[in-house]
Amino acid sequence: MLAAGGIIGDLTEWLKDISGHWWFLAVILVIALLDSVVPVVPSETCVIIGGVAASAAGDGPYPVILVIVAGAVGAFLGDNLSYVIGHSFSDKVKRRAARKPKTAERLEWAHEQIEERGGLLLITARFIPGGRTVLTLSCGLTSQSRRWFSSWIGIAVAIWATYAAVLGYAFGERFEDDHTLAFILAFSAALSITVLIELVRWVRKRRTQEAVDRTAV
Repeated sequence: MLAAGGIIGDLTEWLKDISGHWWFLAVILVIALLDSVVPVVPSETCVIIGGVAASAAGDGPYPVILVIVAGAVGAFLGDNLSYVIGHSFSDKVKRRAARKPKTAERLEWAHEQIEERGGLLLITARFIPGGRTVLTLSCGLTSQSRRWFSSWIGIAVAIWATYAAVLGYAFGERFEDDHTLAFILAFSAALSITVLIELVRWVRKRRTQEAVDRTAV
């Protein structure tokens, strides 16, 4: 665990060191893509760092809109790759479900959750590291409509990339002489929003379960 944290810390420092180059936009795109499939890759961090670099008092290496585009395009491609991976295992999982009741129950539960909560679930999950990977894989496994999936993912990644880049840009402008502090504040705000989303989701789930329990009595 400590070793993994050290690697992520070193990667973050490296990203900050190279963020002043225009080709950092390509790094943002690639990391956002990879993070959709491998949740340990710090895509939010990368986009925030790009936003901070873009805010350099008018002397940034690239405009913040390009940070948003790079993050959104990378995330869109990555989420669709995750969907394709899930879909490629769909038949195998369904065959297993035919033999294993527990697998069948889990598959049915995933399908019902996606059907019930719809595209808003995809938007919420994009702000939850790891959660978005599980959900996009599940959409493929349960054979959700690719058009439906891509449409909602397009909205989700646009909101996600804008939020992360603008956070970095806003804090970077305010603390233009201390971009390390700007990054820390922006990342803290991003983490707080993610925690808030998870808390709201947990409360809503608990209330729904309590309502079901009262009905059953």
